[in-house]
Parts: sequence; structure tokens; C-alpha cells
Amino acid sequence: MTVFSYSAFSQNPNTFNISGNFQFDAQYYLEDSLIGAPVVPEKILSNGFGNLNFNYGNFNAGLRYESYLNPLLGFDPRYKGSGITYRFASYTVNDLEVTIGNFYDQFGSGMIFRSYEERTLGIDNAMDGIRLKYKPTSGVILKGFIGEQRSYFEKGPGIVRGFDGEISLSEAIKSLAEAKTRVTIGAGVISKYQKDENPIYVYPENVLSYSPRISIYRGRYNFNAEYGYKYNDPSLVNSTFEYPQGIYKPGQALYLDGTYTKRGVGITLASKFIDNMDFRSDRNATGNNLTLGYLPALTKQQTYRLATLYPYATQTNGEVGFQGDVFYKFKKGSALGGKRGTGISLNYSNAFSIDKTPVDNEDGYTAKFYGIGDEKYFEEVNVEVTKKMSKKLKMIFTYIYTVYNKDVVQGLSGFGTIYSHIGVAEGQYKIDNNNSIRFEFQHLYTEQDMQSWAMALVEYTISPHWFFAVFDEYNYGNDEVKKRIHYPNVSTGYTKGANRIALSYGKQREGLLCVGGVCRNVPASNGFSISVTSSF
Repeated sequence: MTVFSYSAFSQNPNTFNISGNFQFDAQYYLEDSLIGAPVVPEKILSNGFGNLNFNYGNFNAGLRYESYLNPLLGFDPRYKGSGITYRFASYTVNDLEVTIGNFYDQFGSGMIFRSYEERTLGIDNAMDGIRLKYKPTSGVILKGFIGEQRSYFEKGPGIVRGFDGEISLSEAIKSLAEAKTRVTIGAGVISKYQKDENPIYVYPENVLSYSPRISIYRGRYNFNAEYGYKYNDPSLVNSTFEYPQGIYKPGQALYLDGTYTKRGVGITLASKFIDNMDFRSDRNATGNNLTLGYLPALTKQQTYRLATLYPYATQTNGEVGFQGDVFYKFKKGSALGGKRGTGISLNYSNAFSIDKTPVDNEDGYTAKFYGIGDEKYFEEVNVEVTKKMSKKLKMIFTYIYTVYNKDVVQGLSGFGTIYSHIGVAEGQYKIDNNNSIRFEFQHLYTEQDMQSWAMALVEYTISPHWFFAVFDEYNYGNDEVKKRIHYPNVSTGYTKGANRIALSYGKQREGLLCVGGVCRNVPASNGFSISVTSSF
């Protein structure tokens, strides 16, 4: 960060701060028909952006310039172009914060409103308008806004209005300040407007949604609940063969989660019910474009490469799901803890269709609240054991069992349900204070889809500047011999201060890239890549 200081008056010093960051990613694509890589006429594609932020006392301003020439494979081609895509100014005075221009925000868990950026997925639904935040008293936060959503280099056709209030009872009510149980309640309301220009169907131009919520905290226990309701909102996403204009049934959702923690123990239980809750500022938008609500998947977020072959994507038109997570650390000196202790983590999650009954009207169907349907979308069991074998060697052993309805999750046909078993051994060996080696060995067994895979990775780090890595994925069990393909990759990177440069060459298999239950398809590719990041 670069800091400029000056004094407008000798008795009133002020500080003007400028900060920012930059990222550039590019790939040179090679033709590779064997892995099904699409031909790239430009040969080189790139994504880049730079942020500049300014601060002076209670005043903040900033802008972001983006350039996609043309966007990397897997990113929506509508990102093509360059320009200033984000700019804002805000100030705070007497507990009132005023923002004009672009902003990101979220009501509660984001069920009816979450404006955010997830660059790896190509998501940026930033608002453009006016937002107010006010803290009238301790423990109370009020906020409201009106604006339009970003849609690539344009703005969507809808106007979004929102208001949210939250109160922490233990902060707002003096008599509860010392209470062991702390309660926070809140509620959000979102209304979107989109003109009805359809000459055949009658669409609601104003659609209202709301979501009350509560959080209760007491000692080692924490409980959260949020319910969302959306009035009739026919759209392209909830359209059916009988009702191509979309169904008019209201939507609803409920999220519940509770946690218990103490030294060496952690337990989390969560559940969700979603019924016709895809919510966007444009009824004709699809994919990740112009989303208003955020409905995360209740599944473990996998980072191992073979485990990402079958990631779960939230089914916003309807699903019921459950998740349980338990962590326990066996003490040092115990039978299972050994000399240095042992950690074990168990995770179970599933997702099912909802119990629907078709009706002969534009509602499309009726559904039982929290009724579980006959179709299983997803099920997964994760067992992870962490063990420090010596002062220099740490190991992680993982087993993953997955049931994956590929037709439903990826919107395909003919694949059916896939049952897979994955085993992973990961280790990190610290040679000395500056040198370390990390390695992974992964294996996936399945009798469906592309059958079995093997993967190996070795990464060598010279702290604090260099890293070198090589890995290979091999689809050795594929029934089609010509598709028993290796996907090798080599990479290196150099870091100095706030600057990082990484180079790589290799093949990328086709598949889904998911973050929090939101996914984008990554096509197969072969080529050289460079990534540069910097901040100041």
C-alpha cells in the first residue's frame, strides 16, 4: 500500500490512501482432438483486471478495469471486451453510510439476495445504484438499496429494490447484555421489476420475496434458521413442456444448521428444503447470469482433483438435502492419538427430489413441505484422518464414496447414476525451514461413466520465492481404449513480496468447476498458461 499524508490544517492531520491489485491470466491453446479440446482461432485468450481504491477519512471510492481478449475457455463469451466495469463512491457520517455506483451486499445467508463476485466461476452480479446503511442504535443495522444488476458488459433489464433489518438483542437491550444466550433476528425483503413485453403470456412485472431469520448462540452451541418465500415468478428456468412460459407457483426455501464445538470436538448438522426458488432480475436469464438468490449446496467442498469429477450443483427448482459433519482429535498419548495426536473428520451429505404432485394449471405442481421425493440426486460419505507422523512429515488419508445423478445435476441424459470410490493419500515433508515437498496419490474407482482414474502430484517449495509442481491424471479404466488418456501438467511459480508469477503447461480434462454449489463447465484444453498477480 502506498500512503500519501498531508495536513490541510496544522491541528487536523488527514491521510489519503491508495491501494489496489492486479491479475492477468492467459493461455496459449494447442489443438488436441484426442481430448476433445475445441479449436481456438485466436490461439491466445486472456482475462485481466485491475482495482484502484481510494480512502480519505470517512470517504471511500474505487474502480475496476477489466479486459477479456477474448475470454478464456470456460468463461461466458459475452465477457468479450474491455472497460471500467465497477466504480463507486461512499462516505459515512453519524452512523449513516451512503454508497453510489456499484456495490456488493447480502441479506442473511443470501437466500433472496446476494450480490457478489466469484472470479473463478465468471460470476459478477454487482449492483449499480444507491445503497444506504444506518445504525440507529447499538445492535441494530438497517440497509436499503435500489439498482440494476451487472450482466457482463451491460446491465440487466430488471430494477431491484431491497430492505434488510437486523437486531442483536443482547446489544440493543441493556437487560440482556450479560445473558448467556445471545439472539439475533433479522429479515430481508426484495422486489424486482421487469416490464412485461410478451404478446402472448401475462407476466407479473413486480415480484416480491422475503426471508426472516434467527441466530441463537449459547456457549458451545450455535443455531441458525432462515426461511425464504417468493411470489409467483414464471421464468425460463422453471418452464416446462406444458408451460413454456414458466410456472406461476410461488417458491419457498428453508435452511437450518446447528453446531457444537469444544476443544478437540466439532459437530455440525444442517438441512435445507428448496421449492421453485430460482430468483433473478431477468426472467429470461439462465446459467449464472443475473441471479439474485444464493442457494449453497450442503456438501463438502472438495479440493482433490479426482473428487471434483462429480461435484454437486444446487437444484434451485427443487431439492431436499441434509449434511452432518463431525471432527474429533484424539489426544496425544492415547491409543489412537499416538505420540502427536490424530484428527478424524466424518462428513455425510445427500440431496433428493421433492415430493411433487402435478396439477392441471399454471402452478405446474403442488409439493409437500419438506417432502422427500423418489429420486436421489446426490449422496456422499467423506472420512479424513490427519496424522503427524514425525516432526517433519504430516499425512492426510481420505476416503470418499459418492452417488451422483449425472443426468439431473448436469442437465444431461443417458448417463444415469454414478457410484464412485476415491482414496487419497496426501503428505507434506519439511526438509528444512526453507524447503518442503508435498505429494498426493489419488485413485477413483467406478463402473459407470468414464470408469477408473489415477492421479499423482509432487510439489517442491523453496520458501519464500519458488515452487515447482508436476502431476498427471490418467483415465486408465475407460472402456474405450483410445480414451485412456493422460492429462499431465507441469508448473512453476515465483513470489516476491506482493507479486506472483506462475507458468504452466499441460492438458485439462473437461468437467465442472463448482464453488459452493454454483458451477461452470470447463472444456478440455491443452496449452501453455501464465498468471500474474500483484497488489499495493
